Amino acid sequence: MEHTFERNPGIPLDLGWVNSVQVNLPSLQRRVESFKGKRSIKKDWQAAWLLRAVQCIDLTTLAGDDTETNVNRLCFKAALPIREDIITGLGVHECQIGVGAVCVYSARVREACASLEGTGIPVAAVATGFPSGQTPLEQRLAEITAAVAAGASEIDVVVSRPLVLTSNWPELYKETRLMRDACGDAHIKVILATGECGTMQKVMQASLVCMMAGADFIKTSTGKEGVNATFETGFCMVRAIRDYYERTNFKVGFKPAGGIRSAKDALVWLALMKDELGDEWTQPHLFRMGASALLNDIERQLYHFVYGRYAALHQLPIA
Repeated sequence: MEHTFERNPGIPLDLGWVNSVQVNLPSLQRRVESFKGKRSIKKDWQAAWLLRAVQCIDLTTLAGDDTETNVNRLCFKAALPIREDIITGLGVHECQIGVGAVCVYSARVREACASLEGTGIPVAAVATGFPSGQTPLEQRLAEITAAVAAGASEIDVVVSRPLVLTSNWPELYKETRLMRDACGDAHIKVILATGECGTMQKVMQASLVCMMAGADFIKTSTGKEGVNATFETGFCMVRAIRDYYERTNFKVGFKPAGGIRSAKDALVWLALMKDELGDEWTQPHLFRMGASALLNDIERQLYHFVYGRYAALHQLPIA
């Protein structure tokens, strides 16, 4: 499905807006607990939502021992994420189910692009000194340029956490703007690494600054922090997205990443997007989940839906 809405071009940094942000933490925690307890999707609806979840996965390998072989294997799984007999049982051949993207290190981009040629699945590259972001800005920008030249159409960048912790919003805006410009036509997903941002207020402020600088997506985590995607940070970030959209009319996507392993959690994330932002934000052009093991559990649940029993471990391939 093609979506032609205008990319977020960014706006001038509005420090009055950023500094006015307040987060009521007890209220946020109550909202999260009540939300998780009331969201339950069953039967046909559950299967449909799980298929949508598959389409929103950024299937990821970010290991030090990544090779061309395991990247190609991941790409094969990305193009055919659900077993053929399950797809037949669900009657969804015409939907051409594939994942949202394959996410790899910059050095593996060419291999992933070659493996996915003709599938329509984009390649996302992590860049800018991932995961810490503790490299000189010139090197971070050069890494973006190299990843785009290799064929990446999405770039996942990391912010400098010291800029968030010290509330240096002008510098965060400047760096994010330069990274956005370096991406060119490639979409930029800005990783806040929320587990290292200090407070929920800073998470929301950093979200706004990065969107003002032109982020296409804001993303919770690298997956390498001690605390990754949580529903508390998710609510803060999607509320920032909603506020930004209401003020500017520009749509920004959201990507939780790290620790999302169960089909149940994926459904809660989708429900959060639907409740807070609407149906369009449950689609892959505005919502992604960064994951490596999540697809395994979704396929297991869909197998149960079709056959009425769970598959043995050897019956389903691993992602």
